[in-house]
Amino acid sequence: MAGRSIPIVVGVGDIKNRSTKVEDAVEPMLLMLQATLNAIKDTNLPEAQARKLQASIDSVSVVATWTWNYPDLPGLLAENLGVTPEYKVLSDHGGNSPAKLFDEAARRISFGESKVAVVTGGEALASLAACAAARKLPPSGWTPPDKNARTVSLSDVTRYGENLGTIHRIGLPIHVYPLYEAGFRAHRNQTIRNNNKESSELYADFAKVAESNPLAWNYEQPAPSAEFISTVSKKNRMICTPYPLLMNAFNNINLAGTCILTSTEYAKELGILESRWIYPLGGAGTSDSLNFWERPNYHSSPSISRSLDSGLEVSGLRKDDIDIYDFYSCFPIVPKLACKHLDLSILKPSKPITLLGGLTSFGGAGNNYSMHALTEMVRELRKGKARNGLVLANGGTLTYQHVVCLSSQPRKSPYPAKNPLPALLNDEPPPIVDEYAEGEGVIETYTVEFHRNGKPLRGHVVGRLLVNGHRFLANEKDETTLVQLASETKEQIGRKGWVSRESGGRRNLFSFDQIGKL
Repeated sequence: MAGRSIPIVVGVGDIKNRSTKVEDAVEPMLLMLQATLNAIKDTNLPEAQARKLQASIDSVSVVATWTWNYPDLPGLLAENLGVTPEYKVLSDHGGNSPAKLFDEAARRISFGESKVAVVTGGEALASLAACAAARKLPPSGWTPPDKNARTVSLSDVTRYGENLGTIHRIGLPIHVYPLYEAGFRAHRNQTIRNNNKESSELYADFAKVAESNPLAWNYEQPAPSAEFISTVSKKNRMICTPYPLLMNAFNNINLAGTCILTSTEYAKELGILESRWIYPLGGAGTSDSLNFWERPNYHSSPSISRSLDSGLEVSGLRKDDIDIYDFYSCFPIVPKLACKHLDLSILKPSKPITLLGGLTSFGGAGNNYSMHALTEMVRELRKGKARNGLVLANGGTLTYQHVVCLSSQPRKSPYPAKNPLPALLNDEPPPIVDEYAEGEGVIETYTVEFHRNGKPLRGHVVGRLLVNGHRFLANEKDETTLVQLASETKEQIGRKGWVSRESGGRRNLFSFDQIGKL
């Protein structure tokens, strides 16, 4: 490996502020600072050498936070660490960001462009919500926000601007992931009840992992049973079929995590024991179309499949070489699609598929969930029972993916010089999409959004026109159609109906009633 350095992880740190008292509210930057100081301690260096490591930080990569708009978050963190890094970056919003930043940091280390790299992220959404409820915003002592920055709304579909989706009031994660769950269910000829049972058992298993993880938001809280997760109730209301609340990510947490990377040369110079070293092997990431209606199908994710395959390939591994996984799991469909592609059993897989317990039970951590997967993966690999691990980080609406592989053993060749995948996949063309659709059509996939009172609010249909196979988006035209779409027993995918343009409006409306036939 002449001329190239070997990147390693030498320290990982996490922090959890479980208090939701207003007086205990700690801003995200300070949580990241504490996680980074914890990562420095994790190297087990004597105090003088630890200070030298900290002073050598020349790269600070920060996952964008949902909680607070900072004028310069990487710069502010660097200032509090007492360093002036040559490289600073704030990621785009997306749960793929931790793995992407980690991969890029390892690459910079390998090329000698960085000596010590910090990759970090954190959220304080629970504290922010508590302060908002108490009408004490901004929270006392927090960094003044960037007034020019756009606030990230987690529940307002108009944040995406006007497009075919927002015209039909669809586009949020709570809408789109259910479309894939329904499509995957129908593709496997699975009944709605069996699909619900599968999802609830998967998340019950995940919840048991979080129950015993001290960093999880739900640590030591009794894990809900599969029956409880599957049953709609006041405490587990339906959000968008087929996912009740406990199959959705929980984001109101206060968590931060950090990975510190350097080279084997500098680690030896500092005296960091090799027992602390974990080797990044490689990474790969790509994305599907930002517009969910412009994707090939709703029973697979090309970006997940390609990222997994290329991530393994550039790391010099086969899937059988992986001992432990952590699959992103904002909704059950993500680990299901990953398992399907890798030929792993969705329930009771032969190898762990979550180290944390999922975004519902561990905590969503905004964009930063997979940073905690990386820190936990390092800790697990250090134990020596597993040699190779893989982290799949997902972002957007099943849009962005990034995979990284780590090992207790080094690569036999230099770290990959680049991400092997394009930023956007376009080799599987989607069907033509008609903005305005008229005529007989068949349901390709669907979901029903519910009111907080438990009643159906709105139907979302992705369909195909029978005359030409073109795709369309639609809402329900009438109450009878909405009730049928909300059925807990009858599959709607493959059913035919009629679509027409809303009178005096811009939406397409779908009906099972033949009166709607033109």
